[in-house]
Amino acid sequence: MIEDILNSQYFLIGIAIINIFLLILYICNLLKLRKINKNYKLFMKKLGNGNNIDEMLKKYINKVEEVDEKNNDIVKYCKKLDKNISLCIQKIGMVRYSAFKDTGSDLSFALAMLNDNNDGVILNGIYSREMSNIYAKQIIAGKTNNKLSEEEKEALEIALNQENQ
Repeated sequence: MIEDILNSQYFLIGIAIINIFLLILYICNLLKLRKINKNYKLFMKKLGNGNNIDEMLKKYINKVEEVDEKNNDIVKYCKKLDKNISLCIQKIGMVRYSAFKDTGSDLSFALAMLNDNNDGVILNGIYSREMSNIYAKQIIAGKTNNKLSEEEKEALEIALNQENQ
């Protein structure tokens, strides 16, 4: 029975009519879609003051991505600078004094120079009428293995008590 229906002329004509109807619907939908696309493009041009807003948005997105990449590079560079700057001299303490009674002013000095980790050096410049000498003592973590004079201790304390800027 099903074979008779499938082989009948009425069934084939019905299928052909349905196919023609579907083809007409497809063509109508295609024309409507083209019209909608055309209206969309005109709307975007009007919205973009004569420029295609889609293109403008793509350009802005590309610029934002470029800025984001540059920003990431800047953040990496700043972190590297922060790491390197902790090794630079940041704390200084200086005490001027007169090493000998026969010199008239405070021409001798003790100078402590430390980094963020309190590592550095103390320079002690001793001035007399006949000569001038400078001595250096290494500082590690705010301490030294060398004996410090009172002026050197004072200069070291000044440097250690400074706040990082």
